[in-house]
Amino acid sequence: MRAKGENMRVIGFAGWSGAGKTTLISRLIPELTRRGVSVSTIKHSHHATDPEANGKDTSRHRAAGARETLLGSPQRLSLVRELRRDGEPPLAALLDMLAPVDLVLVEGYKRAPFLKIEVFRAGNGKPPLWPDDPQIVALVSDGGDGPAHLPFAHIDDIAAVASIALALAPSFEATLQSLEG
Repeated sequence: MRAKGENMRVIGFAGWSGAGKTTLISRLIPELTRRGVSVSTIKHSHHATDPEANGKDTSRHRAAGARETLLGSPQRLSLVRELRRDGEPPLAALLDMLAPVDLVLVEGYKRAPFLKIEVFRAGNGKPPLWPDDPQIVALVSDGGDGPAHLPFAHIDDIAAVASIALALAPSFEATLQSLEG
């Protein structure tokens, strides 16, 4: 494990599909950036995803058997690693791959043992996660108030969600300890 900046912190956003996690995080990043917070994200997907359309050079390299492809440009780089039979890496390994920032927002990994904010929509027809997950430390919802023991923000109150995330995000090291048990 490489050393991370002393101030690097991590907070998750968990909820059922359709709760609005991606939209919320997409709205949250500019608010955090406006506050001077550098942000990176990790998103979990249960589906095989291809960040580059088929037929492009790096997808052709991966299809040909390359284990990793790195695409560099003046604006960004993208590293894609084929796992083949290795299986999904644990969240701790993914966190360790990131360059140091102030805050990492993790979308998904709702069953992983690290601190998370639940994103809940009553109209989804699914039960809330917080009653069965002690790692959920706040609730963001489109409904009324949450339980008294959890900080709560309305899903459209991005400033409040940012404040909750910043107040509750533990250090990178504490998150890794939690994930590694």
